[in-house]
Amino acid sequence: MKVRHILSLMMLFATGISGFAQELDARVTVNHQQVEGTNVSVFEALEERLNDFINQRQWTELQFQKNERIACNFSIVVKKYDEGENLFTCSATVTATRPVYNASYTTTTFATNDNNFNFIFQEFDQLEFRQDQITNDLTALIAYYVYLIIGIDLDTMSPSGGTTYLQTALDICNNAQGLTASAKGWKSFDDGKNRYAVVSDWLDGGMSAFRDAQYKYYREGLDVMVENSERARASITAAFEDIQKARENKTMSQLPELWTEYKADEIVGIYQGHATQKEKDFLIELLTNINASKSANWNKIRSGN
Repeated sequence: MKVRHILSLMMLFATGISGFAQELDARVTVNHQQVEGTNVSVFEALEERLNDFINQRQWTELQFQKNERIACNFSIVVKKYDEGENLFTCSATVTATRPVYNASYTTTTFATNDNNFNFIFQEFDQLEFRQDQITNDLTALIAYYVYLIIGIDLDTMSPSGGTTYLQTALDICNNAQGLTASAKGWKSFDDGKNRYAVVSDWLDGGMSAFRDAQYKYYREGLDVMVENSERARASITAAFEDIQKARENKTMSQLPELWTEYKADEIVGIYQGHATQKEKDFLIELLTNINASKSANWNKIRSGN
């Protein structure tokens, strides 16, 4: 939380803003274009309830200033809607960002496409959540991503700083496995990219180097880029070495590949035109070992002087 508090104090003294706010600044959109012949009011109600549920609820005991809230997006696409069963079959794209210190841009901390975002919802439902008694698949889905986003964000601020909230996300996975027959993505054996796999790998001791890399990449890397770009790039390269180490420790984990999928363009921009040829060769080999599917991106690092 150190960087956020520094930024918030600067803003408070400058503007006089006071008071605390919830943890997330979320934007939820519900796209129902694939569903025909249904009253749109149920989709509008869903979007409104989710925006209120995420943004107005206090999810942790942490105190966030309004300008510290974690920006995130939940883009839900309704593929099927069974009006009789109130069953929504959806996919969702979930992303989160954080500001870069002393810079005017933000960086993505998490991004995923969840193709099993299925739940039951009626137009006048009021959304509630209890971690110890999960009975609703929709609020379980949202709460899982909320705690995952918070935990990952805190990992970028201090070494393994988000453990408490990542563990909460894992607990939700364990408690949500028997909700409904339509509920997928909660079980360890479903696939290597599902909700359970992501958070359990994040907490796995064999992946501790991956978590170390989060702090090195963001706090010791991007956050000091304006102040000292050479030192920042050295920290970011060290982060990739940690990710490679984590990949070797747990070869079945897909976290390194998932992470480099949404960081690829940013990574290229960090090094393109700024590293020696020897450094570029080393980096491209390292990144290719982590995620060979992005080789075309990594090779772009060679261009520019």
